[in-house]
Amino acid sequence: MDIDKVRELVKLVEQSGIEELEIVNKDTTIRIQKSPAAAVGAPAFAPAAAPVAAALMAAPPAPSAAAAGTVAVPPPPDAARARWKEQRSPIVGTFYSAASPTSPAFVNVGDRVKRGQPLCIIEAMKVMNEIEAELDGTIREILVENGSPVEAEAVLFLVDPD
Repeated sequence: MDIDKVRELVKLVEQSGIEELEIVNKDTTIRIQKSPAAAVGAPAFAPAAAPVAAALMAAPPAPSAAAAGTVAVPPPPDAARARWKEQRSPIVGTFYSAASPTSPAFVNVGDRVKRGQPLCIIEAMKVMNEIEAELDGTIREILVENGSPVEAEAVLFLVDPD
C-alpha cells in the first residue's frame, strides 16, 4: 500500500465518527486509532511477519491504585476467588464507569449489586449501552479503567455471587 493511500485513510478516520480502522492484507497490517486526548499521529504499519501487535498496541502504564483513588486490597485465597463470576462486555466499545464525567461511578469495589442493576456504560457507535449485573453479588474487582476501549467478551468485573 502506498503512502498516499495511508494518508487518505488517516484523513477518513479524522473526519468520520469512527474511532479505529484496521486493514489487514496478506503482508501488511495498518491500524489507525483516534486518541481521546490527542490528535491522530502518523499511521503505523509494518509487514505482518514483524511484531506489529507490540508496536501498535503499546499502551501507557496503568495508574497505580493510589492514583485511581482506590485502596489496594491483598488478593483473597484461591478458593474464594475461584467462586467469583466474570461480568463480560457484550459489545465492542468504550467503557465508562459513570453516566457523566461529574457523576459518581455506578459501582465500586466492595459494592453489593442486584441482578439488573447498572454497572457501567459501553459506548458503541455513539450509542450509550447500559451494562447490567447478570447476578446478585459483591463487586470484587473492576478490571477496566474509565474511558478505555473494550472488546466484545472482555471481562469488566469480577463478582462474588451471593
